[in-house]
Amino acid sequence: MRHGRTIVGIAAGMALLAVGPALATPKPRPKPHHHHRHEAPPPPSPEDLEFAAFVKVFRGTALAAGILPSTYDTAMSGISRNTKIAALTQAQPEFVRPIWSYLDSAVSARRIADGQAALASQLGVLPSIESKYGVPREILVAIWGIETDYGQALGSFNLFEALATLAYSGPRSDFGRSELLSALRLVQQENLDPKQMPASWAGAIGQLQMLPSTYLKSAVDGDGDGKRDLFHSAPDALASAAAEVSSDGWQRGHGWGYEVRLPANFAFETADGETLKSIGDWNALGVRTADGTPLPANAESAVIYLPAGASGPAFLAFGNFKVILKYNNAVSYALAVCTLADQIAGRRGVVAAWPREEQPLSHDERISLQTALLKLGFSPGAIDGVIGRGVRAALRSYQKARGLAADGFATEALLARLLTEVKDKGL
Repeated sequence: MRHGRTIVGIAAGMALLAVGPALATPKPRPKPHHHHRHEAPPPPSPEDLEFAAFVKVFRGTALAAGILPSTYDTAMSGISRNTKIAALTQAQPEFVRPIWSYLDSAVSARRIADGQAALASQLGVLPSIESKYGVPREILVAIWGIETDYGQALGSFNLFEALATLAYSGPRSDFGRSELLSALRLVQQENLDPKQMPASWAGAIGQLQMLPSTYLKSAVDGDGDGKRDLFHSAPDALASAAAEVSSDGWQRGHGWGYEVRLPANFAFETADGETLKSIGDWNALGVRTADGTPLPANAESAVIYLPAGASGPAFLAFGNFKVILKYNNAVSYALAVCTLADQIAGRRGVVAAWPREEQPLSHDERISLQTALLKLGFSPGAIDGVIGRGVRAALRSYQKARGLAADGFATEALLARLLTEVKDKGL
């Protein structure tokens, strides 16, 4: 648990009192009279008063939804508007973290070793969970590892303060209100202590970082004690992950995919994570395993991902990879889960080198990229600084039209080329 705080300053403050030359003996001062008066706290801000009023009004909403007064009052007592959360909801990160940087920490040697130890520690329950739901044990342990470092990092926010702050105002208020009611139901149904439910700033909880509504819907009892406790029970967490992944469509007995090698003349626009082809067709196009051998026979169709463009690793992915994307819709997350699972199970990690020399574009640079594409006639969609599906499709179209590898990967060199072309054409 990462809740420890170091307290500094007392010793430093005493040291400051001790320094300074003793130029003269100070005159004795009369002792002050202590009346044990405490300084009054600053008055609450108008927004704090509005937040307190919201909490009071929302009590009626909760009670109308079947929440007991005692449940509401215990869960909501002592909370205040968390300004840190309010800031996080509006934060626009200036840089996108490169996928290789994310994977360096998510799938580190320490995380792999800890995952193998975690798997071994849960061999009393994992075989039966795997048998029941059809999800491989290493996938379940990898999800556990990526979400909370195998139950070590459950979040440092008060769940009810976080959700009430979101519910009070802002773009996530509807989400916050719905999840706050779910969190209150969870306390009531599962007999949980609301003061012992640490969360992320967005209200994700437990060893799987599920939202309260997902916890209510998908959590299962994995250790047979009659409770669904995703905070303290690893078997409950692992079984719940299996139930969720299974319900999302995991195909029993099938893998997620594997790393591949692409030929020099490959049509990179087909490696968009969406173009499905049979293994026979990918083989015919010259796609090979990372070892250079033909792709093994498989009745499933597959897509190819290039998460770092044509100069980085390529991955052939089946339907089960899409299932992991349903758990968290980011290719970097799904790739972290799947490659961590491979290495926990003793299989090889990523072979090809990442293009670590590439620097991520800043928010302003991403705006410039989108604007340049639009001026050149390649519509990227909204000019919002987000490199999404539309931007990548526009980039591929531009790259193909200019005889470049159409990988849709935004780089500084590609931005410079776009800006030069815009300038040369006087656009």
